[in-house]
Amino acid sequence: MTRIRVRLGVLGLALLAGPAVPPVTASAAPVTAPSLTVEEQRLDDAAPQEILRRSGFGDAAPEFGRALERAHDYAQARRIVVRQGSVLWRRAVDRAQGRGPAGGDLSRDDDRPLYWARLGMSREVRTWEPRFGLTGEQRDALLDRLERTTRGQTDIRYPAGGRLRRVLLTGFDPFTLDRDIRISNPSGATALALDGTVVRTARGPARIETAVFPVRWRDFAEGTVERTLRPYLPKVDLFTTVSQGRVGRFDIERTNGAWRGGFPDNDNVSRTGTVPVADPATQPQWTSTTLPYAAVVAARTGRFPVYDHTEVTEIPAGGADPVVRPDGPTPGSTARAGAGGDYLSNEIAYRATLLRDRLGLRDTLPGGHVHTPVLQFGAGNTAEVSDPEFVRNRLDIIDQVRAIVAVAVSATERRPG
Repeated sequence: MTRIRVRLGVLGLALLAGPAVPPVTASAAPVTAPSLTVEEQRLDDAAPQEILRRSGFGDAAPEFGRALERAHDYAQARRIVVRQGSVLWRRAVDRAQGRGPAGGDLSRDDDRPLYWARLGMSREVRTWEPRFGLTGEQRDALLDRLERTTRGQTDIRYPAGGRLRRVLLTGFDPFTLDRDIRISNPSGATALALDGTVVRTARGPARIETAVFPVRWRDFAEGTVERTLRPYLPKVDLFTTVSQGRVGRFDIERTNGAWRGGFPDNDNVSRTGTVPVADPATQPQWTSTTLPYAAVVAARTGRFPVYDHTEVTEIPAGGADPVVRPDGPTPGSTARAGAGGDYLSNEIAYRATLLRDRLGLRDTLPGGHVHTPVLQFGAGNTAEVSDPEFVRNRLDIIDQVRAIVAVAVSATERRPG
């Protein structure tokens, strides 16, 4: 998920304690429910409603809303949010992996039912006016818990014991929805398909745990990536963030840049400038993958070619204008785009690899970013929410990501400890 410099017009994966439960007091003044977000406003379009209906996920938000109405205080409301948010994530994973009812004729590998159901649930929280009163801080805390639980960020669990390798993989929501509201994101679909699964590798079995992230600048600035990944990077054997990238190809992105290019996010908000992180005084302009890219590129993992992608855009040391470098940055340069561009796919890769380095894991933990091919509809499909070629493309991308993970694990040594 990135702004690709060739202008394809398509934009291609912490865990600190959650916000403290705000105390409820008799003097807490109720706050008027805020207006809907841009993302939530899209929910009433015909395509999202069809996706929810044809997947069986149309009941998620109404049932959640009825449960909230039965809450008699904030603490109970929080328990409802945590329980039903976690249920939605598990329901989406089960559907993607063939467990339980399909709920309709929409392909099981589809990531969009989770996305639109989550927005329906967040709209319920945002517009809810309980009898006991709800402060703005409390509403924000409920929305935060809903985001984390419905994205699998609180569901990352590896079995005890050392037999299985541990892999952490992340995906993204659909995006560029004002261009085409039917869009699906193959990285999010991959996260659902692979969560909790075991892949066979040349070095033994590997357990994959996944999470999904929003396409919103604000969430990244608030530390959602670091909050989710920090507890697990010291424990896993390999991690990869995944997003949608270029047409017809996979890319292993070699270098990540500390620059936001400003393309609008899912709330139509733009941000341009240096990626905001903690301790900016020690922030590098570039971070690098430690994935075994040469082994992955050389392997036969699926029908799409896989590239070691090294191009970046920089302002050279002492210079003033951006320059495209095909072989990575030069010493002392300032980032203007990583190999993965200057959108949130570059940023999640930058944040994850910077966190790896700040935790002292650069020499021992393989990790980086994989861009998938753009997920395309069949020729001539300009209105239907799905078609056979669309499903085939998504399934092939999922299968190839699984194969890439297996190759990457096979090419790395088990981490000590």
